[in-house]
Amino acid sequence: MRPLPRTDFAKIILLLAFMSGCATSPLGRNQLLLAPEQQVESMGVRSFAAMKQQKRMNTRPSDNRFVNCVADALIRQTGGHWEVVVFDDPTANAFALPGGKIGVHSGILAITRTQDQLATVLGHELAHVLAHHANERLSQQLAVRQGLSLVGAMAQPDSASARLLMGALGMGAQYGILLPYSRTQESEADLYGLELMAKAGFDPQASVAFWQNMDKNAGAQQPEFLSTHPSHENRIRELERQIPAIMARYRPAKTAPSGPQCERGR
Repeated sequence: MRPLPRTDFAKIILLLAFMSGCATSPLGRNQLLLAPEQQVESMGVRSFAAMKQQKRMNTRPSDNRFVNCVADALIRQTGGHWEVVVFDDPTANAFALPGGKIGVHSGILAITRTQDQLATVLGHELAHVLAHHANERLSQQLAVRQGLSLVGAMAQPDSASARLLMGALGMGAQYGILLPYSRTQESEADLYGLELMAKAGFDPQASVAFWQNMDKNAGAQQPEFLSTHPSHENRIRELERQIPAIMARYRPAKTAPSGPQCERGR
């Protein structure tokens, strides 16, 4: 297999450097966004419509009032119109999709024991959408596929060494780029979510209690380097480090007359 000329390496490096600076996240991180945002939002709307067809809705009034109360307080900080649906699903999950869609599984309500803990979850999920993480993930995967194809074309594609190289690059892309980058997005959503909940009048300190609850209910986690999410321990440690700075945004919102008063129903 012939080594790549230095000029080819330089072109690749310059191309990646240019692409990495094409957008900036709400927290100032450079992002690669290749897909038209309207297309990403359309995908989110279609996916949510399919979920509503396939999953059973939770019609319990107290659950819906509680979830919508917390969601509405956060949405006032983000702007736009969001559809909120509570699904009758025992798994501890919630999500937000591009196109203004929020889904909450009834199972998460057993873990989010207060309005502040539920705001931790919904603030995190809203942060993913506001930071265009779905577009970023699509763009990363597209860039990695194109990059592997380029390397394969430069090598002798039929040789054993080329096949070994492509296999190693594929593994390296999965564990060295895509998954760690997803963990970066998760950590960014944690921090941006703290800001959203604090400005909405929810106590950021409740985020630690929520993740401690999740840790008790989650069972064993796979090693962090194989996961798209930080370990609960690392997540809690980082939240504890960030909370003191966020509290300055929470205190004025806490005393505002319009502060959230979302009570759990029975």
